[in-house]
Amino acid sequence: MLLEDLRNTREDLERLEQAIAERSLEDPKHIRDRLSRDHQIAAFLDRIKSQSSRAVDLYKDNDGSRLREVQSISTGDTFDEFYKQLNNIKDFHKRYPNEPVENLERAYKRRAVGEDAPFPSEIDTMFTGEEAFGRYFDMNALHEDYINLPGSKRRITYLQYLDTFDEFEGMPRPDKLKDQYFQYLGNLATYLESFMRRIKPLEDLDRLFMSFDEDFLKAWEKDEVAGWQLNTKSTTDGPATEGTGEGIWCPDCEKEFKNDNVYKAHLTGKKHIKNAEARKQRSADGGATNGSSNAATSVHRLKEKAVAEREHRIRKLAAAMQTERSDTRANVERKQGMTDKERQQELAALYAESLEQSADPAANDADDQDEEGKVYNPLKLPLGWDDKPIPFWLYK
Repeated sequence: MLLEDLRNTREDLERLEQAIAERSLEDPKHIRDRLSRDHQIAAFLDRIKSQSSRAVDLYKDNDGSRLREVQSISTGDTFDEFYKQLNNIKDFHKRYPNEPVENLERAYKRRAVGEDAPFPSEIDTMFTGEEAFGRYFDMNALHEDYINLPGSKRRITYLQYLDTFDEFEGMPRPDKLKDQYFQYLGNLATYLESFMRRIKPLEDLDRLFMSFDEDFLKAWEKDEVAGWQLNTKSTTDGPATEGTGEGIWCPDCEKEFKNDNVYKAHLTGKKHIKNAEARKQRSADGGATNGSSNAATSVHRLKEKAVAEREHRIRKLAAAMQTERSDTRANVERKQGMTDKERQQELAALYAESLEQSADPAANDADDQDEEGKVYNPLKLPLGWDDKPIPFWLYK
């Protein structure tokens, strides 16, 4: 019954278009309702893509089954074909007596007040309490990972981390090639990418992320990636400053020394003399040695490229979410200035507000104040639990 499948697919597409149009006309005041609407529209758009692809395949009729079905209906006894399909339908329902009937009109219809939603809302479980439906970052776990990294010389606060999590110049280059740092970068990039997908479900983020990769590849080919330029080799026989860049590098021993006296003292040692002779012998071997050295250098450079790519993506993601970043910092500062009693009152107020919204969703439309609106705060006073500046006398 390919014709019925095609008709059902076309009906589904029209219902989806109508559902998207109805939700696009809405203007919810609360950020939770706006995100719920946007994610529903995104889900409808994904279904439109899949259903459109299915309809195209039916129209192509590569195996000729649709043409044969049309010919069977248009030729011969019409009632014979009708009763044949009717018997097939009856046999199907005998085999599956409890199969529910699909109601496309109800499936995409806007939920009325007090009516169970056909699509359970995922917004309530999509964000943590700290993220507040996508208004703030929740990077406490990433902050803990950062301060435990090898090479992290100072324990910065969470506020400092929010300001500097996309700055990587302070980490020594050799420490960046360790697995723990590479894993940390992956977790940070994954979180930022996931956060952006959750707060911007209707944007073409795949194209945006692809542009990040293209920009990185162009910069890498030109050797313009910050902190990952190729080291220029010294033209003299003196000690080169490599490694962390803070000491004196011995190319024979491949070791860094903190001061000049220690470096000069080790030059007369047996180990250094042996390493120097071995290095000279490797240089005399010629092509074979050069080939293996080039291969090792290539592998090392590929590892650097993988780390640099993640750093570049994190910078781009952070730049694309500057508003959420600054709001997160302001929210953390506000919470740090609160007492335990004020925090408990804020949690109780937020819990009561969520219960009220779930009990009466229509009441949100009557709210005149948009939570996303900028609050007039010329004195830069801390914000209370209702996102309004606290009284000046209380601040003093």
